[in-house]
Amino acid sequence: MPEDEEAAWAEIVAGYGEEPDATTLGPEEDGRAGTSSGSTATGTDGPGEADTGTPLRSFTVYAAGTGPRDWQPEDDEDEGHFEPPEPPPLPEADTTTKFAWLAALGGPLLLFACILTQQEMTWWIITLGLGGFLGGFATLVARMRDGRDDDDWDDPGRGAVV
Repeated sequence: MPEDEEAAWAEIVAGYGEEPDATTLGPEEDGRAGTSSGSTATGTDGPGEADTGTPLRSFTVYAAGTGPRDWQPEDDEDEGHFEPPEPPPLPEADTTTKFAWLAALGGPLLLFACILTQQEMTWWIITLGLGGFLGGFATLVARMRDGRDDDDWDDPGRGAVV
């Protein structure tokens, strides 16, 4: 880094956290280039314009821990607040579906439990684990419903129904 750049960084670091005094700012430092009264040489009296006629840019500095996401509405009214209705209850599962889920999930869990407890994997444990998973999965797939009634198969190409 050149020495003047290092000196500039050292000055910035040394003055970190201090606010400059408004009386010590020069005309270029207080946001009005070339003038100290706020009027410009172009004849327009505007504190936000420089000698070139271009508006000065500014930015907002928030204190640590605050910002635009910390904004709270001034009134406490919940006008227009949407509360969704209570969802309908889940349909009751029949006994076959319950046993199919038990087999599909219980078979792999049985094998996993045998591995964790370091039990001997006999033929009947493997058959029960794999057979339970495959049988339960096949039962669940076979009993899936697609939401259509049996009467919908008479005209499958009729398109959208309004």
